[in-house]
Amino acid sequence: MLNSTQVSYFTLSAYVDTKGFRSLCFIIIMSLYALIICANLLLIVVICRNRSLHEPMYLFLCSLFVNELYGSTGLFPLLLVQILSDVHTVPAPLCFLQIFCVYSYVCIEFLNLAVMSYDRYLAICYPLQYHTHMTTTKVALLIAIAWFFPVLAIAALISLSAPLQLCGNIINKVYCGNYSIVKLACSDTRVNNIYGLIYTVISIIIPLILILYTYMKILRVCYCGSKQTRQKAVSTCTPHLASLLNFSFGCCFQILQSRFDMSVPNVLDILLSLYFLTCQPLFNPVLYGLKLPKIHNICKRLLHGEA
Repeated sequence: MLNSTQVSYFTLSAYVDTKGFRSLCFIIIMSLYALIICANLLLIVVICRNRSLHEPMYLFLCSLFVNELYGSTGLFPLLLVQILSDVHTVPAPLCFLQIFCVYSYVCIEFLNLAVMSYDRYLAICYPLQYHTHMTTTKVALLIAIAWFFPVLAIAALISLSAPLQLCGNIINKVYCGNYSIVKLACSDTRVNNIYGLIYTVISIIIPLILILYTYMKILRVCYCGSKQTRQKAVSTCTPHLASLLNFSFGCCFQILQSRFDMSVPNVLDILLSLYFLTCQPLFNPVLYGLKLPKIHNICKRLLHGEA
C-alpha cells in the first residue's frame, strides 16, 4: 500500500500521443495564453487608468479580469510543459498547487459573477438608492469576500486530500484534480466527500441561485418598466449572462464527468475538461470589451493612439 508520503509524483495519463503535431499544439496553446494575458491586462489597465470607469460595475469587472489571469496561469504553464514532455509526470507539491489555483479560480469566478449580478440588480431595480447601497466600502468588502473565501475553502480542501493514503498515482486528466486524487485513496474518504459536497453547494450552487434570483427581479422590473430601462438592462446584463452560461456549462460537465465517470471519447473529454479553463479567460474580455460602450470606446481610442 502506498501512502501520501511515498507518492512523490502523479502521472497525467489523459495526454494523447500528438507525435508530429506536438509543436503545432504547443504553438496554439501558447498563442491562446498570450492572447488571454494581453486581453485581460489591457482591460485591467483601461479600468485602472480611467477615472470615469471607477464605478462599482467596472471595479467588479477588473476583479473578474484579474481572476482570469490567475486561473489561466494556474493551468497554461504546466500544460505547455506537459505538451513538450514525453513523460507526463507532476511532482506532488506542484500538483496540489495547481489544484489550489484551478479550484480557487472557479470559486472566485462564480462569486464574482454573483456579486456582479447583485450590482446590476441594485442599479436597475433601485436606481435612485444605488449609490447609497453600493458604497466604496461595500464594493471593497464584496471583492474581498469573493477572493478570500475561496482561498480558505480550497486550503481546507487540500488539507483533507494531501494526507490521504493512496493506492496509486495515475490521474486520468491533463491537469491535476482533487477528486481524481481522492479516488486513488485506500483510506476512508467520507470526510473528503462530505466537504467536497458542501464546497460545491457553497461555491457553485448558492451563487447560481443568487444570480437566478436577481435576474428574475431584473426581468420583472424590465417587463413593467420603460423602453429605456429595458435597453439599459439588455446592454449591461447580456454580457454577464453569456459569461455565466459559458462558464456554468464547462463546470457542470466537469463535475458530472468526474463524479459519475461518464463514457466520453478521450479527445472530446480532454477538450471539454479544458473548455471553461481556456475559453472563459479569453471570452470575458472580448465580450465585455465589445458589449460595454465605455470600455469599447476607450479601447478604440487607445488602439488608435488617441489620448
